[in-house]
Amino acid sequence: MLQILSLTKRFGAMTAVDNLSFSVNSGEIVGLLGPNGAGKTTTIRCVASLLQPSSGTILLNGHNVADDPVAAKRTLAFVPEVPNPYEMLTVMEHLRFIAAAYRMEEDLVHAEEILTRLDLWDKRNDLGASLSKGMRQKLACACAFIHQAQVFCFDEPLIGLDPKGMRELKSMMMERRAQGNAILISTHMLDTAERLCDRVIILKKGQLIVQGTVSELKSQLMSSAESSLEDMFLELTEGTPAA
Repeated sequence: MLQILSLTKRFGAMTAVDNLSFSVNSGEIVGLLGPNGAGKTTTIRCVASLLQPSSGTILLNGHNVADDPVAAKRTLAFVPEVPNPYEMLTVMEHLRFIAAAYRMEEDLVHAEEILTRLDLWDKRNDLGASLSKGMRQKLACACAFIHQAQVFCFDEPLIGLDPKGMRELKSMMMERRAQGNAILISTHMLDTAERLCDRVIILKKGQLIVQGTVSELKSQLMSSAESSLEDMFLELTEGTPAA
């Protein structure tokens, strides 16, 4: 459902993403991992059309993001690392706005369920300006789930959430995976990625250095059965020997 083909993004003389290619299939959660500056957020922002690639192709459910941006965006739900809600809209008004923008007003029947699961129902009439960082993050996630997206892109979605919120969001992701959606999640929480993701992609300096299941990574790196994703990540990105 998500295909990235030879994506390159440059900022002046600096190459943030370098000839990157990978895909996320229907019914799959893929973790996008890498140290700071590896190109994770730049990649996701290109997918979300917040940045224009220097070269390469991005397909969302078969729609080319560059050639058919409206159709492509209708299939995508994006949650940024730093949510920035409209200060003068209430929580419920945010969901109404998103549903109207995607012409999916009928999906508002799910608003109470989504807000309740994210502990936002009691704050449905609160303004965006009054929300804490964690509540803003939950609101961004609620907006992502309110319309019928086929592809989800999350950039560090668990940071700032309380334990219940983290658990509920992961459950909602797994439910969407079971429904056949494709989910790409950028995170530094390697233990969570190991448990949640079907595959992981590890970037370093804008390039893909390895991808696969945790078992496949162990085989490729000839790591021991006891090696964790964190062990292998450090070996690949910092030169630390795997356990």
